Amino acid sequence: MFANDTSSDMLILWAIIGYGLGSIPFGMIFARLMGLGNLREIGSGNIGATNVLRTGSKLAAALTVLFDGAKGAVALLLARHFAGEQAAQITALAAFMGHCFPIWLGFRGGKGVATFLGIWLALAWPVGIACCLTWLAGTAVSRMSSVGALAAAAASTLWIIFLGYGGALVLGIILTLLIYLRHSENIGRIKSGTEPRIGSKS
Repeated sequence: MFANDTSSDMLILWAIIGYGLGSIPFGMIFARLMGLGNLREIGSGNIGATNVLRTGSKLAAALTVLFDGAKGAVALLLARHFAGEQAAQITALAAFMGHCFPIWLGFRGGKGVATFLGIWLALAWPVGIACCLTWLAGTAVSRMSSVGALAAAAASTLWIIFLGYGGALVLGIILTLLIYLRHSENIGRIKSGTEPRIGSKS
């Protein structure tokens, strides 16, 4: 019923919906359900899949990646279906912000990588696949998820342009900047050679 409604009130409503979906802390939920403890007291204290992996549970980490990605994708697809493309992009950004800055956790959320990838797979699947492959390559070479994330975010703008999705360029730039902001500490550790590699307990 909202297919052609892109009023400011409707966009705000979808932004709220997106933020709410994005703010669900699946990493903490799966860690609790599977008896892995409080993620805030494990490894980096982050609620994302990389820190979930430090509990030793590959299943919990995989589920966290899947659900953190899905919440960005689902929020976007719902908004696109009911309110159009403009609402979809705004909702996607709000879902990303909800993951990174969830009100329920004192605005201390995850780094947003899985949600970032989920958004692109739903918004423009060729861009999403290219970003996923970039993340895999960067992570495989460095054995650091953060390097893969930074590479995927940096390359996303190029993929958007090269694959012909210029209408999403502004959103892509904003998401890339936010990924780099959320990884500022990781960047410092990468430079100093102290960034933990995949499989590290701390």
